[in-house]
Amino acid sequence: MYRVLIADDELIERKVLYKTLTKELGDQCRIWQAENGREALELFDEHDIQIAVLDIEMPGINGIEAAQEMRRRKSECSIIFLTAFDDFSYAKKAIGIRVLDYLLKPCKEEELISVLDEAMRLADKAMQEGKEEEELNIPEPALFKTSAELNTGDGQVRLHKVAEAIRQYMEENYVKDLSMQDVARVMNYSEAYFCKLFKQCFDKNFTTYLTECRVEAAKNLLKEPMVNVKEIGEAVGYNDSNYFAKVFKRVTGISPTEYRMSIFNRK
Repeated sequence: MYRVLIADDELIERKVLYKTLTKELGDQCRIWQAENGREALELFDEHDIQIAVLDIEMPGINGIEAAQEMRRRKSECSIIFLTAFDDFSYAKKAIGIRVLDYLLKPCKEEELISVLDEAMRLADKAMQEGKEEEELNIPEPALFKTSAELNTGDGQVRLHKVAEAIRQYMEENYVKDLSMQDVARVMNYSEAYFCKLFKQCFDKNFTTYLTECRVEAAKNLLKEPMVNVKEIGEAVGYNDSNYFAKVFKRVTGISPTEYRMSIFNRK
């Protein structure tokens, strides 16, 4: 069972989030609730939390401060911000925190579950390796090495070029353990700004887009009858074939094997 913590000072929002996660992931996770950052840190230590979903604006110790302390205490923990601050004025203070994703309230349920799925995969990876996740050594792309280069010309043209650069980079690197921070870094943006920019470009969060890239690549590979499903999962970034099948079915509604059969039945 994965150990998940949700922290939000708004009782109704916290209860709704708890109910959503329990409904979708209750058979896989134990979930604790905190109403402020101080209580969140106590539960974090007491239960050795693997995944933390934090609001940013909380009384006393806020979400940024709690996340910084969580990262110091347990570097492999997956931290997700779920906030109503669309300008990320608070999140900009957390550039040094390796946050898995920023989600804006109200958040689509499928996006939230997609991010939690990725957090669980990373928890599995951390347990299997028995050590902290290594930093990726990713080469910088040729386009947009500084954000200043985007401050000229028509805004929509610039946004289109940024979207194409991000899309190309992720299509070339989706098989790696990419995080939002990795791509933000190579694009030379702060994490908070890149998160907002990404949502503007693709109308979805980073983790959902990454998952869709992997699933689309898997669909193409499933057209090859001589390649087994486990090999296809590994080829698109999933070393656990069961996890790959779970993600594929959540995105497409059918299993990889069923998808393959549907292809051949149409021929």
